Amino acid sequence: MPDQNGEPKRPDPEALLREAATETRGHLKVFLGAAPGVGKTYEMLLSAAAQRRAGVDVVIGLIETHGRVETEALVYGFEFVPLRQVHYNGRRMEEMDLDAILARRPALVLVDELAHSNAPASRHPKRYQDVEDLLAAGIDVYTAVNIQHLESLNDVVQQITRIQVRETVPDAFIDRADEIEVIDLTPADLIQRLKEGKVYVPGTAERALAHYFSAGNLTALRELALRRTAQRVDQQLLSHMQAHAISGPWSAGDRILVVINEDPKAAALVRYARRMAERLRAPWTALYVETPHSLRLHEPARDRIAEALRMAERLGGEAVTVPGRELAGEILDYAARNNFSHLVIGRSERSRLRELLSGSITNEIVRRAGNVAVHVVSGDEREAPVAKGVDTRAAAASFDVRPYLVSAVLVAVAVGCGEGLARFLNVQNIALVFLTAVLVSAVAFGLGAALFASLLSVLAFNLFFLPPYFSITISDPENVVALFFFLVVALVASNLTASVRAQAMMARRRARITEDLYLFSRKLAGIASMDDLLWAISSQVASMLKVRVVLFLHENGTLELKTAWPPEDVAEEADLAAAKWSWENNRPAGRGADTLPGAKRLFLPMRTGRGPVAVIGIDSDKQGPLLDPDGQRLLDALSDQAALAIERITLSEDFDKAQRAVERDRLQAALLTSISHDLRTPLASILGAADGLAALPDLTADDRRALLSTIQEEAERLNRFIANLLDMTRLESGAVVPTMALVDIGEVVGSTLRRADRILAGHRVETALAPDLPMVKLDPVLFEQVLFNLLDNAAKYACAGTTIRIDARRDGATVSLRVMDEGPGIPEADKERVFDKFYRIRKSDSQRAGTGLGLAICRGFVEAMAGTIEVSTRTGSRGAVFTITLPVPETGQREASP
Repeated sequence: MPDQNGEPKRPDPEALLREAATETRGHLKVFLGAAPGVGKTYEMLLSAAAQRRAGVDVVIGLIETHGRVETEALVYGFEFVPLRQVHYNGRRMEEMDLDAILARRPALVLVDELAHSNAPASRHPKRYQDVEDLLAAGIDVYTAVNIQHLESLNDVVQQITRIQVRETVPDAFIDRADEIEVIDLTPADLIQRLKEGKVYVPGTAERALAHYFSAGNLTALRELALRRTAQRVDQQLLSHMQAHAISGPWSAGDRILVVINEDPKAAALVRYARRMAERLRAPWTALYVETPHSLRLHEPARDRIAEALRMAERLGGEAVTVPGRELAGEILDYAARNNFSHLVIGRSERSRLRELLSGSITNEIVRRAGNVAVHVVSGDEREAPVAKGVDTRAAAASFDVRPYLVSAVLVAVAVGCGEGLARFLNVQNIALVFLTAVLVSAVAFGLGAALFASLLSVLAFNLFFLPPYFSITISDPENVVALFFFLVVALVASNLTASVRAQAMMARRRARITEDLYLFSRKLAGIASMDDLLWAISSQVASMLKVRVVLFLHENGTLELKTAWPPEDVAEEADLAAAKWSWENNRPAGRGADTLPGAKRLFLPMRTGRGPVAVIGIDSDKQGPLLDPDGQRLLDALSDQAALAIERITLSEDFDKAQRAVERDRLQAALLTSISHDLRTPLASILGAADGLAALPDLTADDRRALLSTIQEEAERLNRFIANLLDMTRLESGAVVPTMALVDIGEVVGSTLRRADRILAGHRVETALAPDLPMVKLDPVLFEQVLFNLLDNAAKYACAGTTIRIDARRDGATVSLRVMDEGPGIPEADKERVFDKFYRIRKSDSQRAGTGLGLAICRGFVEAMAGTIEVSTRTGSRGAVFTITLPVPETGQREASP
């Protein structure tokens, strides 16, 4: 089927290449959910079971059932690839065995928890990279992931839920998926599943309902999942249409295309398309078709086109420039290839007579649009972009005589060739030889030299090959007609050839500039610090425009010089005033501008959609304006990319500051709460006992001992609280430097038990230290404090009369010491958070006294001694187990230590 230009429609080569690339890869299907518990793993197992019944070789690489009965029931009958055991820091971890799956080579493998981070000893740091290896080997993969794990949505999810998700998957990986199945569940149904204990255990479910799993959060996450999937499906539909040369649009979704040109109303069209996209919540693109007429546009018209495309990018659209010859056909063909359902164009300003003579692009598009909705907008010239206010120098156009001399030589060569052909081969049609000289001149030197060659060829052809020879007169009327048509053909051919040459030169220049801009954008994307970014910007602008560059940022209420290339300072008052005026007024200033033209440099604001973010200044040793129009447009493009990168890093720094401020406020609030409650309680007991001793002098000896004992116990308790606060201050300031020495763990345990004798008085204490324990390298003072905090924690939460057990044994190259109690234990969801500062588990209305710092101090001290500490639940009974793992020094280290 032909396209709008009458040419046969062909599949898009890039779409065909994308399809070809997937033929040798495995098929990836992603089960995408809005939140945990919606049933992703369940649906994945159901789909895999159907495949297995169809005879497909299916294995399970890794499945997380989270103890859900209905999910575990579906697992039976599948073949499992055994998990790989990984030992890291004394802990044993289980990971998917990628090598075993590749060796087994099934047709389909199930991989759950796509966003998981692998253990450090694994081949890849992330599980999705393991999946990429499986797909590259031609193995199909079913996997599951929640919407909050997508990298581009990480900050959005944090804003919604107030929880930062640290495990992420790149969007590019999801975009490469062959299928995405949304596992959807209404918020009410998911909350009901939580209440029924089908997602988390009851205690964890209550906390989840109070925080993450609120109805508002779930609705927002659900919308994110549906919208992200719709975007992917829309892209798949577009690729399918392009690969199979299907004419659009298919109105499966709205897509908006706005066509711009050099008209002053182009900016109004872009703004209209932006408002329309907001209403329809649809993607949009600004299109400019570059025709041969574009080569003859004056510079202000080119500036308007460039500014309209920049505006489209700033407003969130895509800016596209395509070459073409026939406007209406190119526009409609681009809309059909990319499945645009709405087309925004400007109203024609041609007179009725001119429309009758040369036609109207607007009317032609409306007539041939087919199923595309065409919006004809009148626009308003007052909405045109503000003039740049910067003088530019015209490109050098000095007359060069060399092309004309070479053209004359080419015609002379054609004369010689013609004489030879006519004399020795009796060839009569000599005109083609001259036409060849004209075409060579057009290709090499352009239109002017080609027209000159055409006139010389006509004259030479008449003089040397038409009778009477060596005379400009022509005796035969037939030769007059032949000479006339030769001139017409030469002029047309030279014009077309020169036009193609000009377009090719422009395309090469645009490709070179596009490549430079692309490399620049990649460089900016990989920079994380502001200083490195500013140096990269200044050096890139200086190298591409051959100018000197300075960059200013607005900090602390003033405009400060940050970088210069080559490095130098700005000392002139006129320069500083011009830079400040440019920042405050968001307009160019300085050399060549309308404002403060006496400055040494030209200063321009670097803008984003939120306003100016920096000021760039350029200068050179050339006289007059610094840039030509093309250079000005290139500087605008570089400035736009740089401004977005500066804003990205600024927003990232602001976000980090806001996070630190929130964390600081939270810690301050927790500290004040601790001090107001947990420190006042022992003080109240001390004051009460002291008042009793002072007011009642006739107390018996037993009563006096009881009051004194109360004062002593509460004073020791108060001292422990204050010691914990001081220890945490030392940890956060980095003042904890362990004094390492070889120590017998049994001695430290004994001294700690003697120190904790009073707080352990109501419990039975058992110790089981292996007789073959080696000496370990640690700081005995810090390690005793760690054990004391663990014993204090166990005595605080375990009921009186229960047993607290301490055991230690050697496990290969490490020594493990465990402190076990018979208390209520620690919920699964809190096993990592208990080591956070001021975090305390709330299990009932009553709350044990304490600051919530003891376990945080334990982890800080243990890690300072190169060890690890973790918590688990006792098997077969209630209670918590805190395990400290310390490395055993090598033999040489033990001998060298005192």
